[in-house]
Amino acid sequence: MPAPDVAALLAELERAEPDVADSARVAVEWLTGGEALETISQLDVCEFLWYALPIKVTGDRHGIARALGRLFELGGMERYAALCDSPTTTRILRVYARDGEEAGTAAYQEAVEATGVLPPDVPELSWSSIMGPEELGAHVACAAALELALVSGELPQPGGKTFLKGRLDLTRRWLNSPRPELGGDCWLHRVHGERLNRWVLGRGRARRELAQPFEVRLHAPVPAPEEPHLASLWWLLDWAETGGVPLTQKFNIARALVVESVELFGWDTLTSGTVRGEADVPTLTMLREIMMGELKAVRRTGRKLVLTSRGRKLADNPDLLWTAVTATLLTPAKGEHDFEVSIRESALMLLADGAAYSYPDLCESVAEVVNGEGWRSAAGAQVSARDLGGPMGEFQRRLDALDLRVSCDWRSTWQLTPVGQAAALSALRTQALRPRRYAGLG
Repeated sequence: MPAPDVAALLAELERAEPDVADSARVAVEWLTGGEALETISQLDVCEFLWYALPIKVTGDRHGIARALGRLFELGGMERYAALCDSPTTTRILRVYARDGEEAGTAAYQEAVEATGVLPPDVPELSWSSIMGPEELGAHVACAAALELALVSGELPQPGGKTFLKGRLDLTRRWLNSPRPELGGDCWLHRVHGERLNRWVLGRGRARRELAQPFEVRLHAPVPAPEEPHLASLWWLLDWAETGGVPLTQKFNIARALVVESVELFGWDTLTSGTVRGEADVPTLTMLREIMMGELKAVRRTGRKLVLTSRGRKLADNPDLLWTAVTATLLTPAKGEHDFEVSIRESALMLLADGAAYSYPDLCESVAEVVNGEGWRSAAGAQVSARDLGGPMGEFQRRLDALDLRVSCDWRSTWQLTPVGQAAALSALRTQALRPRRYAGLG
């Protein structure tokens, strides 16, 4: 059955109810942007009623919602008409009017999630707040598929574990299945390709030239190496699993394990004599921070570090562990922002193919890239190699905590091991494919 013609419906509404025709025209123009009614989905209607209408449209918003409902009724679109006059729409519009935009937006987000037609994040893809054309196309198509599954009964109505799992499974199938309208490609590849291209075309010629060769290389996941890797992390995981990592009264790692870590992994110490405790081995502290704060793999209970449920999940899935661990190479440390991450990202690209750099030469090369991106020092001058000390020190500790450098001495040549090179590619891929968020959103 063909979709109703908007102009014809508006003409019919003007004859039957002229007092609401203008409001209906305002609403349908906002909703469709001049396209046919068949192009809209339930998610479109919800986003208009619960977000665009109260924030972007002036006038009698309750009246506009009801007028849109009458238009839908005339067009035989009863489900959408019911949304326009629903208690949920009335409540959300009142929240905006009474409590302001922030409270209204929160009510909108809760309500749209409850409909079941909002595509959820899946392991392969977290949706962006700011979407490019490909991602928007994937999101719209997936929302329509979820709506159809709900209407047809393929999915149970929202609520309960059965629905949540069904929605997740359908979204994953929709994203990963070859689509005829995409020439046999799948939406996930399209979104990943768009994000990679956006990442390559970042600010600055030097940054673009450095990133360009990685666009094709990062399309496929970077598998964990077959050779032994992440030995230090597995060492601490094993201790956490088999009785727990013993701690001192001040909750530092016990001295015997600190000494063992230095003997096993050759980490630098702050003292030239006897190692007194964890404070003498900053690299071990970094490993602990990665595992507790970023991976959530261990937690403190009393005077021990023990494995968490997430730690168990990571330990049982080496591929998941590899991706999660390598992503921490570009995780901002406390107090860090995009500038520091950009420094480490540039350094990873320079080192990813096994090139060897002296520390001064690496800092000079990184400074050239970040200056080209437009970063400046706190004083407003161009970034110098001296300005990179903090971020590069953080970078060195992360690499050494995971045993990814050829040498753990910061004064020696900087070069990644073969495992470190694979880790660099994995970290860069995670960074390139991350969702885009509005400033201030997680």
